[in-house]
Amino acid sequence: MNTDLLSWPNSVDFAITICDTAGTILYMNEKSQKVFERWGGKELIGKNLFDCHSENSVSIIKELMATGKSNTYTIEKNGVNKLIHQTPWYSNGRVAGMVEFSIETPEGMPHRVR
Repeated sequence: MNTDLLSWPNSVDFAITICDTAGTILYMNEKSQKVFERWGGKELIGKNLFDCHSENSVSIIKELMATGKSNTYTIEKNGVNKLIHQTPWYSNGRVAGMVEFSIETPEGMPHRVR
């Protein structure tokens, strides 16, 4: 197998964070580690992401994992616009946790209808 294929998550310019169904952070690509550096960065792997989210956010994440649905929205934080996509990941046909993609978007990002 091409080793570049396995290293692609660290070559992209967006954050990828993966947790299991209990909320334990299993993986953070380099961008994710940098985004969350002030909260521990790479040291967050093995910690529970529910501990650093509001009750409302924890409820949403748990609901997504229970139903297998995805959640996509945009935010502005500290003057940076982001698109957030949260989606369950599966193992043996069962929800095994959640993947979050956090992508910085430019101001006035175009929207096209195709």
